[in-house]
Formats: sequence, C-alpha cells, structure tokens
Amino acid sequence: MDSIHGISDAEHSRYLMCERKGVFELLMISAGMMGAYTYNLRGGVFCNAQTANVLLMSLAFGRGQWARGLYYLIPISAYIAGAFVSELLPNRVKKWGLLRWDTYLIGAEMVALFLIGFIPFSAPNQVVQVLINFICSMQYNTFRQAEGVPMATTFCTNHIRQIGISLEKLLRHRDRAALRRCLSHAAMVFCFLGGGTVLTAFCNLLGTKAIWLALLPLGADFCLLVHADLFQEHTLLRQKPLGH
Repeated sequence: MDSIHGISDAEHSRYLMCERKGVFELLMISAGMMGAYTYNLRGGVFCNAQTANVLLMSLAFGRGQWARGLYYLIPISAYIAGAFVSELLPNRVKKWGLLRWDTYLIGAEMVALFLIGFIPFSAPNQVVQVLINFICSMQYNTFRQAEGVPMATTFCTNHIRQIGISLEKLLRHRDRAALRRCLSHAAMVFCFLGGGTVLTAFCNLLGTKAIWLALLPLGADFCLLVHADLFQEHTLLRQKPLGH
C-alpha cells in the first residue's frame, strides 16, 4: 500500500506519471512560489487565477474608472491565451514521438521563470504578471486529474472546498475513501502554503531571482516526466491523461 495516499501499487501504476499525486504536489509548491513572488515583488497581485482580476475590473467600472478597469483585460487575456495554447499544442507535440506535451510544458515553464529572474524591478510589473498568468493558465489546463481525482495545480479554493465535503462524508458515513480524498486535498493546500512561505522568506535575500526557487520543484517534476516518457511510458505517449 502507498503509505501516504492509501492506494495499492497496482492501482497506482494504472496512472501516467503526469497524473501522479506527487507530481501535482510539486506543481502546487511552484504555484505557491509564483503567487508569493508576484504579490511580494511584482505589484502586489496574485497571478495564479483570474477571479480577483474580474472583481477588480468590476470595482473600477463601478467607480467610473473605465481605463483602470480595462487594464485588467491584459492579465485576463493572457490567461485566455494560455488556455488556448495548451489546447492547441498537445496534438502537434504528439507527432514528434519523443516526450509528452505535459513534459514540454514543465520545461518551458522552467525556461520562462529562469528568464523572469533577470527582469529588473525597474521594468513594468505587468510584464512579469502577464508571463506568470500565461504560465499558470497552461499549467492549470494541462494537469487536470491526479489519479482520477480532479485537482487544480495553481490555486487552493477547490481543494479547501473538497476538504469540507470529504470531512462530512467521513464523519457521517465513516467513508474511508473520503479520508484519502481529504488528505490528498489537504496535502495540495499545504504544498501551496509551503511554497509561498519559503519564497517569501527569501524575497529580500534573492530579489528578482527569488523566482528561481520555483525551479526546484519544477525541475524534480521535469526529471520524473522525462524519465517516464523515455523509458517507463514511451509506448503510452499517445494516451491522454484523464480529464482531457
């Protein structure tokens, strides 16, 4: 049995590497770091999701600040573009027959975050915000289910909701599966929390390059995915992950 998630090795092996919970947890650590980076160092905004931007747009319109409200179309458009690209490219990547789209995406994220570390604070914050909006959208749209359970890898709202749902089922029905789901979603929240905490602690020391800390969990995921694509799952490159 898997000591953390309570599933058998046979059940675990049914899923592609890009669907494993450990891969998703590492993505959540990096997402927490990206959110903390943009909030602490790049304009005091969260780029992991777009609800806040839509709300800020509505507040600006309600106050008659039309130009300010229209500004939020920039990060929202970047998020839309990220989802669009992450739908467009996977089928093209399959034809290459080397790695999965999921793997290429993590590699591209690492390159983008590495380059962001060189963008000085004198540059407009919107440059970094839009880049991270784009990255988070592609990641969110690409990694959808962890071992059959719908999971978000860039924000925590649904994970917190699922913890509440799972606790109700556990307490009322003594559902052991609900306990596993509860622990899985709680792990995702704590990974996000841990990523944000670590990056915040290093902001003053590392400055613009603090975002490079996110390369550590992403790098671990990249190694796992490359190894799986080249060896363990090379005959399964055309298999779609669940949820797609």
